[in-house]
Amino acid sequence: MAKDGDELSDKAKQVVDGAIEVVDERVPVEVRPHVAILVPALVGAFILGLLTWAASEIYEAVTERDGLSLLDQPVLDYMVGIRQPWLNTVVGAFTQIGGPVGSPIIALIIVVWLCLRWRSWLPATLMVAAALGSLSVTIVGKNYIDRVRPPHQFAIAPYETSPSFPSGHALNAVVVGGVVAYLLWRRFEGRRRARVVTVVLAVLYALSMGLSRVYLGHHWLTDVITGWILGVAWLATVVATHIVAVAVMNRRRDRDAALPSPEHPSEVTDG
Repeated sequence: MAKDGDELSDKAKQVVDGAIEVVDERVPVEVRPHVAILVPALVGAFILGLLTWAASEIYEAVTERDGLSLLDQPVLDYMVGIRQPWLNTVVGAFTQIGGPVGSPIIALIIVVWLCLRWRSWLPATLMVAAALGSLSVTIVGKNYIDRVRPPHQFAIAPYETSPSFPSGHALNAVVVGGVVAYLLWRRFEGRRRARVVTVVLAVLYALSMGLSRVYLGHHWLTDVITGWILGVAWLATVVATHIVAVAVMNRRRDRDAALPSPEHPSEVTDG
């Protein structure tokens, strides 16, 4: 049995080594960092799709026992009770930032600004990978679970008719805000106060976006909580992928720098 395991391990190493050789031979040097980010990110998106399905099974078990869903109606009733005309207008305008139109526009503006300021495609690469995964998780979750939104009597117009679970606004707010915060965190090296402010703003943005959906009666609380959880999971996947990719590229660069160049071959001795 151990021998079989060793054989499988050797085959896996051969596959990985073969994939690296293909990338080295066919992919331009300047594109390799982006490939190193996008490929694992797409794999992560597929894995999170499976996790969304698993979350639906957990959600089904919870609702059958009246678990966390017991909070849905009381929290919605509380939100309805604190509504004010001026607050409805403010929250309604704010929630548009995290919608299917507002979120891509805001993300595009921030990414273009960062790319131009830093003269790097890294912000665009990370944001595209994060957005694709976030969108995939949202679509799979909504279509599979197909949960009905709160009744219109509890909601503020304009009403939404797409499935409720999970909250795409909450999920995307975590991912988009998290990616921007991560990029700025790396940029603010040695500036502790700037880093703390960046993280706090990203957290407040995600929390307020999610709660705004419950306030407007467009989502149940459990929709928002699940959106936050899935958003954090995907954000962690993207960030971890980038950290690993940077480490791999740096190691490869150091390794290539240590190799003798064809013009100046080093002398080889027996020691």
